[in-house]
Amino acid sequence: MAQVPPPPPPPPPPPPPPPGRVLRDALERAGAALGDDGGVRELLRRRRESLSSPLKWILFHRPAPPLIQDGPQCGLVALWMAASLLAPTHGVGLEELVGTARERGFTARGEMFSAADMAVLAEELFPCRAELLSGGLEGSNRPRILRHLLGGLPLLVPYDEDSNHEPCCRRGHKAHWAVLTGVLLGIRSEALSPNYRQDLEIPNLFHPPSSWFKGDGTILGGGKELVWGDTRPIEGVLVLAQQGKSPRCQLWGLGGLHGSNVQLKELSPHRENDGHRYVLPPGGLGVGLRGKVVLLHPRIEGGGTQPPPQ
Repeated sequence: MAQVPPPPPPPPPPPPPPPGRVLRDALERAGAALGDDGGVRELLRRRRESLSSPLKWILFHRPAPPLIQDGPQCGLVALWMAASLLAPTHGVGLEELVGTARERGFTARGEMFSAADMAVLAEELFPCRAELLSGGLEGSNRPRILRHLLGGLPLLVPYDEDSNHEPCCRRGHKAHWAVLTGVLLGIRSEALSPNYRQDLEIPNLFHPPSSWFKGDGTILGGGKELVWGDTRPIEGVLVLAQQGKSPRCQLWGLGGLHGSNVQLKELSPHRENDGHRYVLPPGGLGVGLRGKVVLLHPRIEGGGTQPPPQ
């Protein structure tokens, strides 16, 4: 009787995912566990010393869904997060966003070194109007940026990224993108409206009425008097930022972010010599990013968009 041949050996196991994919998956799982506030309460508990001053701090914040970048996609990931906050049902995936940016000649590998191109891409793919500012986040732009954030609307800002993702000044060699999704305004006690609710756990922290956000950029709930016309009551500004290398919000001083934004000048020598092609606007990185901020406004009925506040 013939012997039955042994069964063939099982196929080898699939190769493990690359380390970058493992890290990205872990960060995305961490982001999913942050809760409805995007981890801001935990952040403010850890950073409560930033709020320990004579000032009272009022929190205005709407978290964007976090997304972790894969390669040099920081600008497009920031745009996706901002658009998802503005229009949660937009239906545009990151692959489509990257593909469209390539088709338009805005990027080679996902990088975005032109804020103007970012604004064009935002209006093409998402139900929004993009407003491009020059001159950074301070000076004459400061009231407009504060109105935008108090209206519950996101904005995109390029900056140099330090090792902890915070702003630094490297002449553009560490150029990165973040989306601002909230703000903490520091004011004196005598300027604090009784409409604000004191936090039960964190000293000096106050919240606007639950009706503060209307959805179209309108400022409600007592925030209007802080930024329309006379801005003298505001003595401190901290912004809440999200970026594509971590699911967690970060707390930055507006002045430090402005300083990083306005000194962006040139592509890093490392990138110039890493063997990859990058798309730079005419005039280079400094022309495309230095002092640039992109504000996203929602569409309104009839196909138009919400006009910027004056």
